[in-house]
Amino acid sequence: MQQSKNDIWVGLFVVLGAAALVFLALQAANLLQLNWQRGYTVSARFDNIGGLKPQAAVRSAGVVVGRVQSIGFDDQTYQARVTLELDKRYAFPKDSSLKILTSGLLGDQYIGIEAGYEEAHLAAGDTISATQSAVVLENLIGQFLYGKAEESAGASKPQ
Repeated sequence: MQQSKNDIWVGLFVVLGAAALVFLALQAANLLQLNWQRGYTVSARFDNIGGLKPQAAVRSAGVVVGRVQSIGFDDQTYQARVTLELDKRYAFPKDSSLKILTSGLLGDQYIGIEAGYEEAHLAAGDTISATQSAVVLENLIGQFLYGKAEESAGASKPQ
């Protein structure tokens, strides 16, 4: 069987196309991060992280300034411990606060960092204490329904 040059070029083109599709799929799923600059890591504790995942974005003013490096559970305080890797070109004050936010109504969750006013900046290994947990949609619906049930029960009681 004789192979022609065209067969080799077509095969190479197909392999490159498949590699490009895999690359795009990993980028879209936030599973691939091409950042050769290492940043600095800080940690925070949250009562509830909702659906936050590793590699989720850390944003400030809508700009991605870092990524969630890892998520763990602290069995001493019964809180979620989140480690963030912030880009070293962004320096945030030590009194900055973190919130877990959602992109859109049912979108991915990310961490929003709101800069504080202190002159000293966060350094590697610092812990951010001012945190606000995720708003869980199921809890909101439950509170709404429970409030409506109490309201209707109170209205039906004779006075």
